[in-house]
Amino acid sequence: MTQTTEAAAPAPRTGKKRNRVRRTRIHRAWFVAAVTFVTIIGAAAFRSLPGLLIDPLHEDFGWSRGTIGAAVSVNLALYGLTAPFAAALMDRYGIRRVVAVALTVIALGSGLTVWMTAAWQLLLCWGLLVGLGSGSMALAFAATVTNRWFTERRGLVTGILTAASASGQLIFLPVLSWMIEKHDWRPAAVTVALAALAVVPFVWLLLRDHPADVGLKPYGAKEFVPKPEPVPGAARRAVTVLFKAARTGPFWLLAGTFAICGASTNGLIQTHFVPAAHDHGMPITAAASLLAVIGVFDVVGTIASGWFTDRFDARRLLAVYYALRGISLLFLPMLLGPSVHPPMLFFIVFYGLDWVATVPPTVALCREHYGDDSAIVFGWVLASHQVGAALVAFVGGVVRDVFGEYDMIWYASGALCAAAALMALVIRRRPTALVPAVA
Repeated sequence: MTQTTEAAAPAPRTGKKRNRVRRTRIHRAWFVAAVTFVTIIGAAAFRSLPGLLIDPLHEDFGWSRGTIGAAVSVNLALYGLTAPFAAALMDRYGIRRVVAVALTVIALGSGLTVWMTAAWQLLLCWGLLVGLGSGSMALAFAATVTNRWFTERRGLVTGILTAASASGQLIFLPVLSWMIEKHDWRPAAVTVALAALAVVPFVWLLLRDHPADVGLKPYGAKEFVPKPEPVPGAARRAVTVLFKAARTGPFWLLAGTFAICGASTNGLIQTHFVPAAHDHGMPITAAASLLAVIGVFDVVGTIASGWFTDRFDARRLLAVYYALRGISLLFLPMLLGPSVHPPMLFFIVFYGLDWVATVPPTVALCREHYGDDSAIVFGWVLASHQVGAALVAFVGGVVRDVFGEYDMIWYASGALCAAAALMALVIRRRPTALVPAVA
């Protein structure tokens, strides 16, 4: 994390050999990573809210859980589908501009929900606006920062930045659930809007697009890397990269495994765990606190996963992560109850360590197979993650409306995780041909 330089001390008059003084300072890349971490934490507030809104909106407006789940599905789908275009826009206009605009759109969408009176307004505000803004703040943002500012420690930095989302969940979930229970869901929506706006000045003043902007080499690089020229045609480039990547087997395997990752995390646990626990008599604040605990251990698990990714085969790591997640989901229906008991706490800790531990090895495999286009390719892989999440967010609500319980969706997700573990193992170790960078 440090960079060592040597400065010559004034030569003594006696003519003796100069003393060499070693100065150590932290590389600017770590400050950029820190700003990115704080930015993702601030933007994570909106991701804490959907699962808490299902019951309050159902009671307030009489909307079915399927209808509310549809709005969450639109949000999750756009979160993923916007990511590759946002990565290309960052190449064209710079990271700071794209992220600042995205945070503003999130604040607008969340704030407008306070005045909604119809289900289509929920789809517009929370589905469309917050979905588009959050998609520009997706993990492709973290991948872009990591690729530009770091040559070494990329796995570790990816893990740290991925953990920022869990840290935001940890911070906001208990606060938002308390607001909803003691007051109403509207103050919670306003809090999300203010949290997104509060981060904008940090992004604009402190974030830099490229090491060359401040005359530095990327962390760990042996040579200076000039800043590339802005790439025109962001949308065209994103689509072109998709077509090229889609001709390769690893892309479909990565997209398939990550779709299952999204289905079993954002779409399932983050959206439906709180209402499912509430169905079994658990207070909303207690269930939300358990999700926050998942966030605590997710930080540990994701950073550890980044460290492992720098040292072990990413394919085997993915297989282990998905297999363990699937096993834990099969046991969840037996653990839900009106109170928090030791087996439930064990599930929360176990599941938290695995929550987004899949991200660092997935980013590493994208980088291995797709080189300079890896951030955009990862954006498309992330799109599949969110499509999977959106599908399960909607299907979970329908299953609850039809059967009166969630058990079927837990078991189905466990089986999907087993399939993802097998898919990860068959990703070939080296690509037959790299997807070339698109000008």
